[in-house]
Amino acid sequence: MRFAGICLITKDVRALADFYAKVLGVEAIGDDTHVELRTQGAGLAIFSVEGMEQMAPGSMHGAGTGSIAIEFGVADVDVEYARLEALGVLFVKPPQTHPWGARSFWFRDPDGNIVDFYTVQAASAD
Repeated sequence: MRFAGICLITKDVRALADFYAKVLGVEAIGDDTHVELRTQGAGLAIFSVEGMEQMAPGSMHGAGTGSIAIEFGVADVDVEYARLEALGVLFVKPPQTHPWGARSFWFRDPDGNIVDFYTVQAASAD
């Protein structure tokens, strides 16, 4: 078994796709129903609520938005934070180094999902 990616379901595919294209620096390929963003590692897809209902009527009953966190490994958390700050991204948590060796910051996408950009810090030689 191999984890292939995640698909975010949204009422506004274009807005969410444009947001992720900007913050990830990749092209959003698709239309107003379904978009793919190809990243290194697992893929990210965005699909419309209407499209889900057409494929499987009733599938969106009880579904929510803004309830997940998506993680992306980046080369330099502080560089990415400055880049996204210039884009006006809504931050949830500023850059912080955690006891387990990761440095990260969190922000929200237009649907309220938390996006975590992180870097695993090299172990210090004490």
